[in-house]
Amino acid sequence: MNKKNILTGDRPTGRLHLGHYFGSLKQRVMLQEEYNTYIIIADVQALTDNFENPEKVRKNIREVVLDNLASGIDPKKTIIFVQSMIPQIAELTVFYSNLVTVSRLYRNPTIKTEIGQKQHLFGSGGESVTYGFLGYPVSQAADITAFDGALIPVGEDQIPLIEQTKEIVRKFNRIYGDTLVEPEYMVGSNSRIKGLDGNEKMGKSLGNAIYLSDDEETISKKIMSAITDTNKIKKDDKGNPDNCMVYYYHKLVSSNNLETINKECRNGSRGCVSCKKELIENMINFLKPMQERRKYYEDRPELVDEILQNGTSKALEKAEEVMKRVRKNMKIDYFS
Repeated sequence: MNKKNILTGDRPTGRLHLGHYFGSLKQRVMLQEEYNTYIIIADVQALTDNFENPEKVRKNIREVVLDNLASGIDPKKTIIFVQSMIPQIAELTVFYSNLVTVSRLYRNPTIKTEIGQKQHLFGSGGESVTYGFLGYPVSQAADITAFDGALIPVGEDQIPLIEQTKEIVRKFNRIYGDTLVEPEYMVGSNSRIKGLDGNEKMGKSLGNAIYLSDDEETISKKIMSAITDTNKIKKDDKGNPDNCMVYYYHKLVSSNNLETINKECRNGSRGCVSCKKELIENMINFLKPMQERRKYYEDRPELVDEILQNGTSKALEKAEEVMKRVRKNMKIDYFS
């Protein structure tokens, strides 16, 4: 009963990959033992830049739930729910929108970066940005506070969003009295995982990701195409593992043999092809337990539905508990 609440989650825009696992999922699995954990399947947020493709969001809700369960999330310890099924979040979003200026939203570093990345949607200068996209930090503040979120695991690029939530909470509490829990953020040790192509971020849209559900053939093809040290041309050339994406992934999944891999690469006794083949084997073995858990739930769709429905029901109860405090302190509990 005295555990603090955690809110974390995923946008259902595709299956989850290694970047999600090391950046968030692995940490979630550990934290669920110490905290009351809420995992939000953020379909409303996903629609802010997929508003013309709602079917994409709908079909990926189950994929995201399966990947969370495969990673080790225990539905007996963790509440998994769908964002759009919690009307209290929308209610809070409306109230919070009165506390944030448009200029403040435009200054949010995360928003500025994402508008720049989505020029195909919002124009080169962001002149076509939608109200929903610009305001999603307000919606996210509602997500967090609707469940008394005290600790929010994030990547470094998401810190400005939590800072904005803290601003909203402080302003609300100053006006209406002590009502909302002010969250703190937690940045994991691997908050951003590089892509196979060396890009600083592994991403669904970048084509540089290994997905948790990739089969052996797909994993093999992806790793064989991974970027290695460009100065190591011949098999016996001395290489620099610090400039090699294969070694980067070895550090994630091949810890038992890491020192040998490093040494052999530097002295020229390890070829890139054999190094990639070893990584393929280690990656397959690393992902195998997750894929076995995923298969268990894939074969039991009714169980997945039950987990999601039960989680959403529990989330509704908690959100309404918070809303009763909010409505009372805002003097809008007219008929209670």
